[in-house]
Formats: sequence, structure tokens, C-alpha cells
Amino acid sequence: MSIIPVYVRSDLRIILRDLGRLVPVVGIMALVSMVISLIFAEYHALIPLAITAGVSFALGAALYFPCRIAGDTKLKHGMIIAAFGWLLVATIGSLPFLLIAILPAQNCDTLLHFRNPLTAFFEAISGFTSTGLTMAVRPDLLPRTLQWWRSFSEWVGGMGVIVLMLTLLAGPRPGAGTHSLYYSEARGEKIQPSIISTLRTMWWIYLLYTFISIVILWGAGMPLWGVFNHAMTGISTGGFTITENSIAYYNNTAIELALMPIMLFGAISFAVHYVLIRGKGTILGQDFQTRWLLIILVVGIFLLALEMSFAMSPFSTLRQSAFQFISAITSTGFQTAEIGRWSTTAQLLLVGGMFIGGAAGSTAGGIKIIRMLILLKGVQWRFRKIISPRKAIVPFRIGATTIDEVDVGHRLEDASLIIFLWMIFLVVGVLVLLQTVPPHFTLSEVIFEVVSAQGNVGLTAGITHPEMAPLSKLMLSFNMWIGRLEIIPVLMLIRTLFLRRID
Repeated sequence: MSIIPVYVRSDLRIILRDLGRLVPVVGIMALVSMVISLIFAEYHALIPLAITAGVSFALGAALYFPCRIAGDTKLKHGMIIAAFGWLLVATIGSLPFLLIAILPAQNCDTLLHFRNPLTAFFEAISGFTSTGLTMAVRPDLLPRTLQWWRSFSEWVGGMGVIVLMLTLLAGPRPGAGTHSLYYSEARGEKIQPSIISTLRTMWWIYLLYTFISIVILWGAGMPLWGVFNHAMTGISTGGFTITENSIAYYNNTAIELALMPIMLFGAISFAVHYVLIRGKGTILGQDFQTRWLLIILVVGIFLLALEMSFAMSPFSTLRQSAFQFISAITSTGFQTAEIGRWSTTAQLLLVGGMFIGGAAGSTAGGIKIIRMLILLKGVQWRFRKIISPRKAIVPFRIGATTIDEVDVGHRLEDASLIIFLWMIFLVVGVLVLLQTVPPHFTLSEVIFEVVSAQGNVGLTAGITHPEMAPLSKLMLSFNMWIGRLEIIPVLMLIRTLFLRRID
């Protein structure tokens, strides 16, 4: 008689089946990427991509077919599938870096670093979580295939690998399992009546904005290969570049001005974009999150420019402050300045932007603007309750919407829990890095790096490097992972592994 309860085995079959549906996404990406290898005559990259596709499809088949008749996916399963699935996707997604690096006659130092499996995994999880912290010291020296793979992984990861899987595999009559998987990947917006129509609308918007980004960057004078890569990593708020020194390499005001609205649009909710595309431009001012995103943006740029005004000319101050703060709050991670040389105050202002992040329902990271506003309004609402008569009804408003008092507690609980857990793991990351990075890095720089990783931003104070300690790489990888999934699914996975049960 099996010592494993039947319900546990049933849950496990559901999880394995859906993991088997998820991991082939990487294989499809590898097959698509072969076109790039052929275009640039990088035939040596075809075998690594073929191996990646083979591993992806074989693992998917091994997980799916024995469990294909498992039951419906519930939210508790979806969280575990999301948490473990993203690790599997990043692990398989690291194979192109590792396999291309170990090919004979590879003498590029930047590429040779990826012979370390942990370094390759770091790059992959940074890509799929659309973070942008990189182990590539000179991305411009990487093969075009890997430059594309980095950008492609961020573009897919910005929308979500589960979102892509559901779009590719969901049938005409999706069940409750589709909803569970969708919500487990830190997605909650519903543009259309059904999840599948919502997914298709989101991809349509995403593709449209990617195309618009390509046109804008081409018009600004960026070279064509850079146009395609930076359009993908810009609209996904990812931040990987193919240049030696991020966007500073171009030293071109027109390119920076072109990237700013691209990054900003990536941080606005898909629901707002849907209304905007339908011709209602006033939605940018009417939507609560978008309005506050723009307010915080203006205030942040002003404060940062004020702090930097003594160090450079007025034009350079405004140029660098605007670009860096937009990059921080949208969690994109493009850089035009050496932030490690900035003052502690300037770094902490950027930390504030990275911590807040963009709107819920966008490709941006951070705690999300809506949670911060709910918490602040919750404090105000609670004070009003205290000073009001005992039976008085005190309205709780989010924008023009009045929240029922019964629902207020749930919203405050959700926002408080996520922010509290976010801070806990931030502190853990800071403590680990303080023990493992060289001593010349200051506390503010360590905080900056951890917030950048956990907020899925990608700006760096100079700490992230292929020679950093393995524990530092693991810690930042963990921060990127929990930041992308907004912590709860990861805690659900950890709890399940320790208790060996789902309930």
C-alpha cells in the first residue's frame, strides 16, 4: 500500500501535467531563434538551440502524457505550477548560453563566463523575469543568436510564459484551470468577458506596441539590429541591451527621447491601453493608477534633478534624471549614466521609484502603484473611522470607485501582506549581499542592487558581475524570481515542499 495519500497523488498529477504543457514554450522559442542563427550564418548555434528544443519537448512529453487525464487545475495548483514552472523555464532557457559557450574555438571572455551553469542560469532567469541584470560584461561581443535569445526571453517573460502557453494551447472552451493558471502568474486584469479573449487582446496590444516601438526607434536613428532588440526589451520593461554600455553607448538624445514613452507605455495597464486604442485618449488622465504614475514620475524627476543639479549642466541634469527615473519606476533598467558614481540620495530616490514600480496589469515590476495607494488611503480611512461617530459610514474610494466596507479589509490585507513580505525578502537579500560582495560597496549600493533585482528592474550600481560570489548570484536570482511572481506562489511552493501536501 502506498504511503502517499490519494489526494496528494491527484494534486501531483495535475501539477506535472500542466508543467508538461508549460516547458515546451522554451522549445518553441528555440525553434524560432534558429531563424536568427541562419540569417547571421551562426551555424554553430543551431545544435545548441536544437538540444534546447529537444530537452524542452522531451521533458514536456515526459511530464504531460502520464498525467494527461488528471483533474481540473485549481488556484492552489496554479501557484505551484507558476513558481516551479518559472524555475524550469529558466533552467532550460539557460542551455543556449551554456552550450554555445562550451563550443570549441570560443575565445570571447564575455561568452566564456557562461560556461559556468550558475552564470547561465542567472542570465536566463533575469531574462524571463524581464529584470535585465546581466552577467554579460560586453553584450556587444556575444553572438547575434544569444543577443536575440536574451531579448526574446524578456519579450516573452514580460507578458508571461504561462500567458503564452495558455494562448497557444487553450481550446475554444477553456475551463476553470485556465483562470487558475492565469491568476497564478501575478495577472488579474480582465479586458474581455473571458480569459482567452483577454489573452488574445493583450497579445494584440503587445504586438502592436512592439511594432510601434520598432518604428519610433528606427526613426530616432538607432541601427536596425538594435531597433528590434531594444523594441522588445523596452516594451517588456526588461532592459537587456546589445551594446557595451546600455543606452549610454549611443549618446543620442533622440534615441533616449524615443525610449522614454516606450518604457512608460510598458508600465501602464493593458486595460488602459485597450481603452486608449479604441480612441479614448482621456483615459490616461482618468485612470487612477496612470494618473498617479505620471504624478510620481514628475515629482521623482524633479527631486532627482534637484539632487544632481550641482554635479552637471542643467541640460545634462534633466536628461539623465528623466531617463534614469523613468527607467527605474517602469522597471525597465536601461541606463545612460554610471549610477554607482551618483550620490547616496540620488541612488535612494531611484530605489523609491523601483520599489513602487508601475501599474498592476502592466509588464512592470515593483510592488505596484495600486498597492501603495490602497495602503496610504487605508491609513487615511482608518484615521477617519477613529474620529467619526461609531455608526457613521466612512466611504473608501479608489479613484472614482467607492469600495464596499466589507471589501476594504480584503484589499488592505492583500496590499499589506505583499508589501510586508516584499520588505522581508528585501532585508534578507541585503543581509546576504553585505556578507558576499566586496567591502567597498556601500549599504545604499547593496540596497539598490537588491531592490533592482526584486523589483525586476535591472539598473545596477556595479555589483552584478560574472565574478560575483555564487551565493550572491543565487540570492539575486531568488529575488528576481519572487519579485516576478509577487511572492505568494513561491511561498506556496516552499510550504508544499516542506509539508508534502497541498491544502
